Amino acid sequence: MTTSPIKLSHILTGHPSANDLLHADEAHIVAALRDDRLAWVHLDGTHPEAQSWIRQELDYLEPQAVEALLDRDTRPRTTVIGEGMLIILRGINFNEGEDREDMVSLRIYADSKRIVTIARKRVRAIERMDDAIRSGQVPENAGLFVVRLTEDIVGRIGAFQSELDEHAEALEDKVYGQGGDHLRRDVLDLRLQVIAVRRYLGPQREALLKASQAQCALVTEEVRRELEEEAVKMTRITEDMDELRDQAQVLREELSTQLSDRVNRNTFVLSVVSVIFLPLGFLTGLFGVNIGGMPGLNSDNAFMWLCLWCVGLVMVQLLFMWRLLTMGRQ
Repeated sequence: MTTSPIKLSHILTGHPSANDLLHADEAHIVAALRDDRLAWVHLDGTHPEAQSWIRQELDYLEPQAVEALLDRDTRPRTTVIGEGMLIILRGINFNEGEDREDMVSLRIYADSKRIVTIARKRVRAIERMDDAIRSGQVPENAGLFVVRLTEDIVGRIGAFQSELDEHAEALEDKVYGQGGDHLRRDVLDLRLQVIAVRRYLGPQREALLKASQAQCALVTEEVRRELEEEAVKMTRITEDMDELRDQAQVLREELSTQLSDRVNRNTFVLSVVSVIFLPLGFLTGLFGVNIGGMPGLNSDNAFMWLCLWCVGLVMVQLLFMWRLLTMGRQ
């Protein structure tokens, strides 16, 4: 027997004892989604029966809403559909073994009577909402449900951005204080995290702003103000992420500059050594030829004089280089 794609469900208005029956009786929640009671159902988007369940049990939804709820690849957006509103958001990925910047998608359809959410991965914001409702913190209407869910998602994104900001400041101290090629990987990881998150922040800001401006019964004045505030928070987070991206780029350039400086210093040292030993190599090579007429062949002190000449030549070269360096500093 195929299991149901329903993962969580609640009737937010109606009989007080209804919540005790929801998970035991799927027909109860389906009926609540059709009548005047405010009901919420959360579905597993990867379930093989999810599409057929939505088309059968939520047949009052418009085809565009059904298609958007089931779409595999999504980006944050807001669309007013009939009397309701479709909102697609991205939240921080807290699933074990996955990167937090690989943000999870949450699809929300809400009108004045029903709320349908779908996710293909575990979304902690949904679980926290479920816990709050079970503890008696029930949203008064669908608009406030969306607001509370949005506040949770945006708040976690802000906390993640703050962690990245602290990590960037620590990296900056290390790069300017210590340097070293071992920091290049850390800077690269920071850049990749910022790029991955930044991909969705701009569209999510626009989605929240559009939701706050939507003309439908779901968006009351209170809901509008709350969504506007969340849109402002997303704008600040997006701007901070832009600054982090630029900061990571500056750190990368600083590391490249430090590497270039080390290469230049090493090249300079090799050049100095070459300049010193090139004349010595010429002299030793010249006096090493095995032909007649070479001076000193019959002298017992010839080798000593050759060594002294080499030492004197080195001293002259060092003096000349020191003089050039002194003149360059003036």
